[in-house]
Amino acid sequence: MRILVTGGAGFIGSAVIRELLTQTSCVVANVDKLTYAGNLESLASVSDSPCYHFYQVDICDATALDTVFAEFNPTAVMHLAAESHVDRSIDGPADFIQTNIVGTYTLLEAARGYWSALDESAQAAFRFHHISTDEVYGDLEGADALFNETTSYSPSSPYSASKASADHLARAWHRTYGLPILVTNCSNNYGPYHFPEKLIPHVILNALSGKPLPVYGDGSQVRDWLYVEDHARALIEVLNRGVVGETYNIGGHNEQQNIEVVKTICELLEELTPGKPEGVDAYGDLITFVADRPGHDRRYAIDASKIQRELGWVPAETFESGLRKTVQWYLDHPGWWQRILSGAYRLDRVGRAKLQ
Repeated sequence: MRILVTGGAGFIGSAVIRELLTQTSCVVANVDKLTYAGNLESLASVSDSPCYHFYQVDICDATALDTVFAEFNPTAVMHLAAESHVDRSIDGPADFIQTNIVGTYTLLEAARGYWSALDESAQAAFRFHHISTDEVYGDLEGADALFNETTSYSPSSPYSASKASADHLARAWHRTYGLPILVTNCSNNYGPYHFPEKLIPHVILNALSGKPLPVYGDGSQVRDWLYVEDHARALIEVLNRGVVGETYNIGGHNEQQNIEVVKTICELLEELTPGKPEGVDAYGDLITFVADRPGHDRRYAIDASKIQRELGWVPAETFESGLRKTVQWYLDHPGWWQRILSGAYRLDRVGRAKLQ
Protein backbone atom coordinates (compact mmCIF):
# COMPACT_ATOMS: atom_id res chain seq x y z
CA MET A 1 0.00 0.00 0.00
CA ARG A 2 0.97 3.61 -0.62
CA ILE A 3 -0.57 5.66 2.19
CA LEU A 4 -0.89 9.43 2.19
CA VAL A 5 -1.05 10.63 5.80
CA THR A 6 -2.12 14.22 6.44
CA GLY A 7 -0.90 15.82 9.65
CA GLY A 8 1.86 13.25 9.92
CA ALA A 9 4.13 15.56 11.91
CA GLY A 10 1.52 15.88 14.64
CA PHE A 11 1.07 13.76 17.75
CA ILE A 12 -1.24 11.02 16.45
CA GLY A 13 -0.10 11.31 12.84
CA SER A 14 3.55 10.74 13.74
CA ALA A 15 2.58 7.68 15.80
CA VAL A 16 0.70 6.29 12.80
CA ILE A 17 3.67 6.87 10.50
CA ARG A 18 6.12 5.27 12.94
CA GLU A 19 3.84 2.25 13.20
CA LEU A 20 3.39 1.97 9.42
CA LEU A 21 7.11 2.21 8.67
CA THR A 22 8.29 -0.14 11.41
CA GLN A 23 5.52 -2.75 11.37
CA THR A 24 4.33 -2.88 7.75
CA SER A 25 5.77 -2.75 4.23
CA CYS A 26 3.76 0.35 3.29
CA VAL A 27 5.18 3.39 1.54
CA VAL A 28 4.13 6.59 3.33
CA ALA A 29 3.76 10.21 2.21
CA ASN A 30 3.56 12.67 5.09
CA VAL A 31 1.60 15.79 4.10
CA ASP A 32 1.92 18.47 6.77
CA LYS A 33 1.81 22.27 6.77
CA LEU A 34 4.12 22.36 9.81
CA THR A 35 2.12 24.69 12.00
CA TYR A 36 3.28 25.22 15.59
CA ALA A 37 2.22 21.67 16.56
CA GLY A 38 3.95 19.94 13.65
CA ASN A 39 7.32 18.54 14.67
CA LEU A 40 9.43 16.52 12.24
CA GLU A 41 11.69 15.54 15.15
CA SER A 42 8.91 13.15 16.21
CA LEU A 43 9.73 11.18 13.05
CA ALA A 44 13.52 11.14 13.44
CA SER A 45 13.56 7.37 13.99
CA VAL A 46 11.96 6.65 10.59
CA SER A 47 12.66 9.70 8.41
CA ASP A 48 15.63 8.04 6.69
CA SER A 49 13.51 5.12 5.50
CA PRO A 50 13.33 4.79 1.69
CA CYS A 51 9.60 4.21 2.21
CA TYR A 52 9.06 7.69 3.71
CA HIS A 53 8.33 10.88 1.75
CA PHE A 54 7.55 14.33 3.15
CA TYR A 55 5.60 17.14 1.52
CA GLN A 56 5.23 20.47 3.28
CA VAL A 57 1.74 21.25 2.03
CA ASP A 58 -1.33 22.99 3.45
CA ILE A 59 -4.43 20.82 2.95
CA CYS A 60 -6.31 24.01 1.98
CA ASP A 61 -4.08 24.33 -1.10
CA ALA A 62 -5.93 22.44 -3.83
CA THR A 63 -3.21 22.83 -6.46
CA ALA A 64 -0.50 21.50 -4.16
CA LEU A 65 -2.68 18.57 -3.14
CA ASP A 66 -3.33 17.66 -6.77
CA THR A 67 0.43 17.59 -7.30
CA VAL A 68 0.97 15.33 -4.29
CA PHE A 69 -1.69 12.87 -5.47
CA ALA A 70 -0.27 12.83 -8.99
CA GLU A 71 3.32 12.30 -7.82
CA PHE A 72 2.71 9.85 -4.99
CA ASN A 73 -0.21 7.81 -6.41
CA PRO A 74 -1.66 6.72 -3.07
CA THR A 75 -3.81 3.67 -2.57
CA ALA A 76 -5.21 5.17 0.67
CA VAL A 77 -5.50 8.44 2.57
CA MET A 78 -5.39 8.71 6.34
CA HIS A 79 -6.62 12.20 7.18
CA LEU A 80 -5.34 13.41 10.56
CA ALA A 81 -4.44 17.04 9.79
CA ALA A 82 -6.42 19.27 12.13
CA GLU A 83 -6.27 22.10 14.59
CA SER A 84 -7.07 20.28 17.81
CA HIS A 85 -6.57 22.36 20.96
CA VAL A 86 -9.91 23.34 22.51
CA ASP A 87 -8.57 26.37 24.37
CA ARG A 88 -7.05 27.76 21.17
CA SER A 89 -10.36 27.24 19.36
CA ILE A 90 -12.12 29.35 22.01
CA ASP A 91 -9.54 32.14 21.73
CA GLY A 92 -9.38 32.07 17.93
CA PRO A 93 -11.80 29.82 16.03
CA ALA A 94 -10.91 31.00 12.51
CA ASP A 95 -7.97 28.61 12.06
CA PHE A 96 -10.19 25.70 13.12
CA ILE A 97 -12.86 26.57 10.56
CA GLN A 98 -10.23 26.95 7.83
CA THR A 99 -8.19 23.80 8.50
CA ASN A 100 -10.78 21.40 9.85
CA ILE A 101 -13.67 22.29 7.53
CA VAL A 102 -12.25 24.00 4.43
CA GLY A 103 -9.13 21.82 4.53
CA THR A 104 -11.15 18.61 4.79
CA TYR A 105 -13.37 19.72 1.90
CA THR A 106 -10.32 20.54 -0.22
CA LEU A 107 -8.70 17.20 0.56
CA LEU A 108 -11.91 15.30 -0.19
CA GLU A 109 -12.17 17.01 -3.57
CA ALA A 110 -8.53 16.27 -4.39
CA ALA A 111 -9.04 12.65 -3.41
CA ARG A 112 -12.26 12.41 -5.41
CA GLY A 113 -10.62 13.82 -8.52
CA TYR A 114 -7.71 11.40 -8.19
CA TRP A 115 -9.95 8.42 -7.38
CA SER A 116 -12.33 9.13 -10.27
CA ALA A 117 -9.46 8.78 -12.75
CA LEU A 118 -8.35 5.37 -11.44
CA ASP A 119 -9.27 2.14 -13.19
CA GLU A 120 -12.07 0.06 -11.74
CA SER A 121 -9.92 -2.28 -9.65
CA ALA A 122 -7.86 0.59 -8.20
CA GLN A 123 -11.04 2.49 -7.35
CA ALA A 124 -12.37 -0.55 -5.50
CA ALA A 125 -9.16 -0.86 -3.49
CA PHE A 126 -8.83 2.86 -2.61
CA ARG A 127 -9.74 4.08 0.89
CA PHE A 128 -10.15 7.52 2.46
CA HIS A 129 -9.90 7.19 6.25
CA HIS A 130 -11.15 10.27 8.11
CA ILE A 131 -9.90 10.37 11.71
CA SER A 132 -12.02 12.31 14.19
CA THR A 133 -12.76 12.75 17.89
CA ASP A 134 -15.36 11.76 20.48
CA GLU A 135 -15.81 15.45 21.29
CA VAL A 136 -18.26 15.74 18.38
CA TYR A 137 -20.80 13.92 20.56
CA GLY A 138 -20.79 16.55 23.31
CA ASP A 139 -21.55 15.84 26.95
CA LEU A 140 -22.65 12.45 28.30
CA GLU A 141 -25.61 12.33 30.68
CA GLY A 142 -25.26 10.06 33.71
CA ALA A 143 -22.44 7.88 34.95
CA ASP A 144 -23.07 4.83 32.78
CA ALA A 145 -23.85 6.23 29.31
CA LEU A 146 -21.33 5.68 26.50
CA PHE A 147 -20.83 7.18 23.06
CA ASN A 148 -21.50 4.68 20.29
CA GLU A 149 -21.38 5.01 16.51
CA THR A 150 -25.02 6.20 16.32
CA THR A 151 -24.87 8.78 19.12
CA SER A 152 -26.24 12.13 17.94
CA TYR A 153 -23.74 14.94 17.48
CA SER A 154 -23.84 17.82 19.96
CA PRO A 155 -20.48 19.63 19.83
CA SER A 156 -19.73 22.20 22.53
CA SER A 157 -16.61 24.07 21.36
CA PRO A 158 -15.49 25.64 18.09
CA TYR A 159 -12.98 22.77 17.84
CA SER A 160 -15.55 19.99 18.20
CA ALA A 161 -18.03 21.81 15.94
CA SER A 162 -15.39 22.05 13.21
CA LYS A 163 -14.58 18.35 13.54
CA ALA A 164 -18.28 17.47 13.44
CA SER A 165 -18.55 19.46 10.22
CA ALA A 166 -15.60 17.55 8.77
CA ASP A 167 -17.20 14.22 9.71
CA HIS A 168 -20.40 15.21 7.92
CA LEU A 169 -18.47 16.23 4.82
CA ALA A 170 -16.65 12.90 4.68
CA ARG A 171 -19.88 10.94 4.95
CA ALA A 172 -21.57 13.15 2.36
CA TRP A 173 -18.72 12.54 -0.13
CA HIS A 174 -19.28 8.81 0.35
CA ARG A 175 -23.04 8.92 -0.12
CA THR A 176 -23.13 11.50 -2.91
CA TYR A 177 -20.03 10.62 -4.91
CA GLY A 178 -19.27 7.05 -3.82
CA LEU A 179 -15.82 7.93 -2.45
CA PRO A 180 -14.79 4.94 -0.27
CA ILE A 181 -14.85 6.54 3.19
CA LEU A 182 -14.04 5.14 6.63
CA VAL A 183 -14.61 7.28 9.76
CA THR A 184 -13.20 6.77 13.25
CA ASN A 185 -13.88 8.75 16.41
CA CYS A 186 -11.40 8.37 19.25
CA SER A 187 -11.18 9.25 22.93
CA ASN A 188 -8.43 11.39 24.51
CA ASN A 189 -4.99 10.28 23.35
CA TYR A 190 -1.82 10.43 25.43
CA GLY A 191 1.71 9.08 25.16
CA PRO A 192 5.20 9.93 23.82
CA TYR A 193 5.72 12.98 21.57
CA HIS A 194 2.57 14.73 22.85
CA PHE A 195 2.76 18.50 22.34
CA PRO A 196 3.34 20.19 25.72
CA GLU A 197 0.19 22.33 25.66
CA LYS A 198 -2.03 19.26 26.27
CA LEU A 199 -2.97 18.20 29.82
CA ILE A 200 -0.68 15.23 30.53
CA PRO A 201 2.61 16.58 29.09
CA HIS A 202 1.79 20.05 30.45
CA VAL A 203 1.45 18.65 33.97
CA ILE A 204 4.61 16.55 33.67
CA LEU A 205 6.76 19.42 32.45
CA ASN A 206 5.32 22.00 34.83
CA ALA A 207 5.95 19.67 37.75
CA LEU A 208 9.54 19.09 36.71
CA SER A 209 10.01 22.88 36.64
CA GLY A 210 8.25 23.49 39.97
CA LYS A 211 5.45 25.45 38.26
CA PRO A 212 1.74 25.33 39.18
CA LEU A 213 -0.30 22.43 37.82
CA PRO A 214 -3.52 24.13 36.64
CA VAL A 215 -6.74 22.11 36.89
CA TYR A 216 -9.97 23.49 35.43
CA GLY A 217 -12.88 23.93 37.86
CA ASP A 218 -12.94 21.20 40.49
CA GLY A 219 -11.19 18.69 38.22
CA SER A 220 -14.13 16.30 38.16
CA GLN A 221 -14.41 16.22 34.36
CA VAL A 222 -14.14 12.62 33.13
CA ARG A 223 -12.28 11.51 30.01
CA ASP A 224 -11.62 8.10 28.47
CA TRP A 225 -7.85 7.87 27.87
CA LEU A 226 -6.30 6.01 24.92
CA TYR A 227 -2.57 5.34 24.59
CA VAL A 228 -1.50 6.79 21.25
CA GLU A 229 0.30 3.67 20.00
CA ASP A 230 -2.85 1.62 20.68
CA HIS A 231 -4.76 4.18 18.64
CA ALA A 232 -2.27 4.00 15.77
CA ARG A 233 -2.66 0.22 15.60
CA ALA A 234 -6.45 0.56 15.65
CA LEU A 235 -6.41 3.08 12.79
CA ILE A 236 -4.30 0.78 10.64
CA GLU A 237 -6.63 -2.13 11.42
CA VAL A 238 -9.64 -0.04 10.34
CA LEU A 239 -7.87 1.02 7.15
CA ASN A 240 -7.04 -2.58 6.27
CA ARG A 241 -10.20 -4.35 7.36
CA GLY A 242 -12.93 -1.79 8.01
CA VAL A 243 -16.14 -1.78 5.97
CA VAL A 244 -16.48 1.17 3.59
CA GLY A 245 -19.07 3.67 4.80
CA GLU A 246 -18.84 2.51 8.41
CA THR A 247 -17.83 4.40 11.55
CA TYR A 248 -15.73 2.87 14.32
CA ASN A 249 -15.34 4.35 17.79
CA ILE A 250 -11.91 3.80 19.35
CA GLY A 251 -11.53 4.11 23.11
CA GLY A 252 -9.16 2.99 25.81
CA HIS A 253 -11.70 1.75 28.38
CA ASN A 254 -9.92 4.06 30.84
CA GLU A 255 -12.26 6.65 32.37
CA GLN A 256 -10.49 9.04 34.72
CA GLN A 257 -11.33 12.35 36.35
CA ASN A 258 -8.91 15.09 35.36
CA ILE A 259 -7.89 15.64 38.97
CA GLU A 260 -7.08 11.94 39.35
CA VAL A 261 -4.93 12.06 36.20
CA VAL A 262 -2.95 14.95 37.67
CA LYS A 263 -2.59 13.25 41.05
CA THR A 264 -1.41 10.02 39.41
CA ILE A 265 1.24 11.91 37.44
CA CYS A 266 2.45 13.48 40.69
CA GLU A 267 2.67 10.06 42.33
CA LEU A 268 4.65 8.64 39.40
CA LEU A 269 7.04 11.58 39.49
CA GLU A 270 7.56 11.08 43.23
CA GLU A 271 8.61 7.51 42.42
CA LEU A 272 10.58 8.07 39.23
CA THR A 273 12.29 11.40 39.93
CA PRO A 274 12.41 12.07 43.66
CA GLY A 275 14.88 14.95 43.21
CA LYS A 276 12.41 17.84 43.11
CA PRO A 277 12.84 21.45 42.03
CA GLU A 278 13.97 23.87 44.71
CA GLY A 279 11.16 24.81 47.08
CA VAL A 280 8.92 21.86 46.20
CA ASP A 281 8.25 19.39 49.00
CA ALA A 282 5.74 17.27 47.07
CA TYR A 283 4.62 17.45 43.45
CA GLY A 284 0.99 17.32 44.55
CA ASP A 285 1.45 20.64 46.35
CA LEU A 286 1.74 22.30 42.94
CA ILE A 287 -1.90 21.47 41.99
CA THR A 288 -3.80 24.72 41.46
CA PHE A 289 -7.51 24.97 40.64
CA VAL A 290 -8.35 27.62 38.04
CA ALA A 291 -11.58 28.99 36.56
CA ASP A 292 -13.28 26.48 34.27
CA ARG A 293 -13.20 27.10 30.54
CA PRO A 294 -16.41 28.07 28.68
CA GLY A 295 -18.58 25.17 27.49
CA HIS A 296 -16.43 22.55 29.22
CA ASP A 297 -17.99 19.08 28.76
CA ARG A 298 -18.23 17.06 31.97
CA ARG A 299 -17.81 13.50 30.72
CA TYR A 300 -16.75 11.58 27.61
CA ALA A 301 -16.64 7.78 27.38
CA ILE A 302 -16.42 5.53 24.33
CA ASP A 303 -18.23 2.28 23.63
CA ALA A 304 -15.54 0.51 21.59
CA SER A 305 -17.38 -2.81 21.37
CA LYS A 306 -17.94 -2.54 17.59
CA ILE A 307 -14.25 -2.40 16.66
CA GLN A 308 -13.52 -5.19 19.12
CA ARG A 309 -16.35 -7.37 17.84
CA GLU A 310 -15.84 -6.79 14.12
CA LEU A 311 -12.08 -6.22 13.82
CA GLY A 312 -10.73 -7.85 16.98
CA TRP A 313 -8.98 -4.72 18.25
CA VAL A 314 -8.50 -4.09 21.96
CA PRO A 315 -6.02 -1.69 23.59
CA ALA A 316 -2.80 -3.26 24.81
CA GLU A 317 -2.19 -0.63 27.51
CA THR A 318 -4.13 0.06 30.67
CA PHE A 319 -4.18 3.66 31.84
CA GLU A 320 -1.72 2.74 34.58
CA SER A 321 0.79 1.08 32.25
CA GLY A 322 0.42 3.70 29.52
CA LEU A 323 0.78 6.65 31.87
CA ARG A 324 3.89 5.16 33.48
CA LYS A 325 5.43 4.70 30.00
CA THR A 326 4.48 8.27 29.12
CA VAL A 327 5.98 9.87 32.23
CA GLN A 328 9.15 7.81 31.81
CA TRP A 329 9.42 8.83 28.14
CA TYR A 330 9.37 12.53 29.03
CA LEU A 331 11.99 11.93 31.70
CA ASP A 332 14.16 10.09 29.20
CA HIS A 333 13.78 12.58 26.32
CA PRO A 334 14.33 16.09 27.69
CA GLY A 335 16.00 17.16 24.45
CA TRP A 336 12.76 16.65 22.50
CA TRP A 337 10.52 18.73 24.74
CA GLN A 338 13.12 21.34 25.66
CA ARG A 339 13.47 22.20 21.96
CA ILE A 340 9.71 22.70 21.78
CA LEU A 341 9.60 24.91 24.87
CA SER A 342 12.50 27.01 23.51
CA GLY A 343 11.06 27.16 19.98
CA ALA A 344 14.23 25.66 18.50
CA TYR A 345 12.27 22.85 16.81
CA ARG A 346 10.61 25.43 14.52
CA LEU A 347 13.82 27.24 13.66
CA ASP A 348 15.80 24.15 12.68
CA ARG A 349 13.32 21.98 10.82
CA VAL A 350 13.67 21.47 7.09
CA GLY A 351 10.54 22.28 5.09
CA ARG A 352 11.09 20.50 1.82
CA ALA A 353 9.86 17.24 0.32
CA LYS A 354 12.02 14.20 0.90
CA LEU A 355 11.70 12.27 -2.34
CA GLN A 356 13.57 9.00 -2.71
